[in-house]
Amino acid sequence: MGRDDDKTPSDKWRGIQDNLCQAIGKNNYANWIEPLVYSGLSGDVAVFVTPTTFLGTYVSQNFGDILLQQLTRVEPGARRLQFDVPANSTARPAPRSVPVQPAQAQAAPAAPAAAQPNPTEGLISAPLDSRFTFDTFVVGKPNELAHAAARRVAEGGPVTFNPLFLYGGVGLGKTHLMHAISWELRARRPDLQVLYLSAEQFMYRFVQALRDRKMMDFKELFRSVDVLMVDDVQFIAGKDSTQDEFFHTFNVLVEQNKQIIISGDRSPNEITGLENRIRSRLQSGLVVDLHPTDYELRLGILQSKVETMRGLYPALEIEPGILEFLAHRISTNVRVLEGALTRLFAFASLVGKPITMALTQDCLADVLRNSQQKISIDEIQRRVAEHYNIRLADLVGPKRVRTFARPRQIAMYLCKSLTSRSLPEIGRRFGGRDHTTVMHGVRRIDELRQTDAAIAEDLELLRRSLES
Repeated sequence: MGRDDDKTPSDKWRGIQDNLCQAIGKNNYANWIEPLVYSGLSGDVAVFVTPTTFLGTYVSQNFGDILLQQLTRVEPGARRLQFDVPANSTARPAPRSVPVQPAQAQAAPAAPAAAQPNPTEGLISAPLDSRFTFDTFVVGKPNELAHAAARRVAEGGPVTFNPLFLYGGVGLGKTHLMHAISWELRARRPDLQVLYLSAEQFMYRFVQALRDRKMMDFKELFRSVDVLMVDDVQFIAGKDSTQDEFFHTFNVLVEQNKQIIISGDRSPNEITGLENRIRSRLQSGLVVDLHPTDYELRLGILQSKVETMRGLYPALEIEPGILEFLAHRISTNVRVLEGALTRLFAFASLVGKPITMALTQDCLADVLRNSQQKISIDEIQRRVAEHYNIRLADLVGPKRVRTFARPRQIAMYLCKSLTSRSLPEIGRRFGGRDHTTVMHGVRRIDELRQTDAAIAEDLELLRRSLES
């Protein structure tokens, strides 16, 4: 005990750093724990010096419990944590062997005491998932353009389109590509200051700067980056002050020819509550849609996932046809699809049985039930009317002009293909038409889709939209 009492706070802190790094992972450690300096105990409070208020708050909320747990091994009297920001905000931790992510690196040489602090001090990206790289991203027709665009900006060369805006529904790979770009940039161009964060974190830092009266620091920080990456931009919609600051930051970076990469769940013109000037800026670069996955892409994702799972369960056998079954049945969300496979392997391992069709249906009964397509005639009619920019009343009405007749036949074809409704029932929902009229429309579209590329493309787009 006497020996521990003789140790300095720095010695005690070094004594638990390796365990902390192993507990939370090297990337989280480098991004969030590395910048801390342990000052020692004040009563039962363990005091840390942190470069920014944001970092201290984030560590307290996300790693506070495990940090305190590890600290009590060398400081048995510690009961609480406290994070202090020095008055000059220039405190830096002692170097350690864990490599610091480039976004944290301080490239400038040591400045004399009278020099101004580096504007990139406190430039800390959100944690990146080590699984989300280009190597693990499965490319298919629905996402090949988004993947190619992401690869292009990840090269770190001259800016060719700014911003790059990636959008799509939940579980289609937006965040995966954002993380992959950041990893690639940090590997290829460690000289660049890359800042990746969510729109929610951008707003949090903005509010924090307002509260602490450090807006000039905030502006200098965000306008000093080389690459700004903001995930889920729809979060700032309707938040006027945050949008205003985002707009000005955006303009400054574009004027300086700095790369901006944004993601959202919808295209810029579909995000309600977004200011027109921001919407216009977001549309000024390259806007890329990640389409809902098709069967081939889902199967490819499952096959890639199985290779990973075999490393965890090498002795587990999987019956042929299981992956094809899952790719057909779970069509809306890649996260659900991958989660289902993870659950299936874990369940089979626990019960000591091979993965058969019966075991799959038993283990994933709730997922399969929730993934059953429940597409209605009303939904098909609405989507087709929107796609062809015609009124719903004209789609189901009596007019036979080609402008309405062809979309009407396409809607009938989709109703026959995607629902279990009978021809007479479909006919009744289209203005009381006879079932033979529906049959004729379905046959006509079936013929056209094999010879008319435009019709085939419209059908594919509508099908994906309805199945997403």
